[in-house]
Amino acid sequence: MSKHLELGKAGEEQAHAYLRGKGHVLLEINYRFGHKEVDVISLSGDILVFTEIKTRSSYALGFPEEAVHERKQQWLKATAEHYCLQYPSYEKLRFDVISILLQHGRVIELLHFEDAFY
Repeated sequence: MSKHLELGKAGEEQAHAYLRGKGHVLLEINYRFGHKEVDVISLSGDILVFTEIKTRSSYALGFPEEAVHERKQQWLKATAEHYCLQYPSYEKLRFDVISILLQHGRVIELLHFEDAFY
């Protein structure tokens, strides 16, 4: 596995543990709709949460959360719409972003942006 894929997987595992620690019930991990994907779909109380996780080993290419640009947001919304059509019982939803700086297997910074976009 390439280094960037290993880094992403390690970041996702950290984010999963973080979300569980905040009381989220993880419903789906890496939910796919065509070529689009949502990293985590979870329940936080009665809110269905679609979370994108971005992990970097440095800030050389910018902050991880900056990679969730307009096009990525549109893909996430389309995937969320597909999920909600399959599971129409959810009335509230939101989009979150988790940004992680991970160095040598250690979390240097983890930021959780709730309601990151609409």
